[in-house]
Amino acid sequence: MAALARQRLVGFDVDVVEERFEDWRPCVEPFDLVYAATAWHSIDPAVRYERAAAALGADGFLALWEAGHVIAYDGDSFFEEIQEIYDEIGKGLPPGSLLPRPQELPDDRADIEASGLFEVLDITQYDWETSYDGEGYIELLSTFSGHIAMQAWQRDRLFGEVRRRLAQRPDGQLHRHWGGVLRIARRRDASANRR
Repeated sequence: MAALARQRLVGFDVDVVEERFEDWRPCVEPFDLVYAATAWHSIDPAVRYERAAAALGADGFLALWEAGHVIAYDGDSFFEEIQEIYDEIGKGLPPGSLLPRPQELPDDRADIEASGLFEVLDITQYDWETSYDGEGYIELLSTFSGHIAMQAWQRDRLFGEVRRRLAQRPDGQLHRHWGGVLRIARRRDASANRR
């Protein structure tokens, strides 16, 4: 990704830094925004808010975007039906797992505010649907770390069943619902500077 970013951002005043956020130390003036897209959960919870606040100026903002699969109450039954194959290959949901529903994703407000470093300004949830044919859906699954980590026989069994089941549908499509949460916060000391 870093190589692609460097290639596509030629001519812009951008530095691409390849380093863990936990280890990175800004060497320029403070930033106005720290933005993380589907990555915040991967940063060490013990230091992530502290590191973000340290990178920001007094009026700096933190924007966190997380997105994932949600199961609409009246949505495509494919995902519940394919769970039997996940169970068969040893990759089923843990017992008691709740399926995330649209507009019911965690907002993490308490976590952000518990840091003592940020005040939450807005949290908005978004929902949308995307349709996939068999190959398109397999291409998507092939980007997910849990599917990448599967043994070849597990992927072959799962992907073969995805192809077979979708080929039996009149339109050959599945309809996947997505949910996303955008959290926007400001450094706590920003409001004090405005008084």
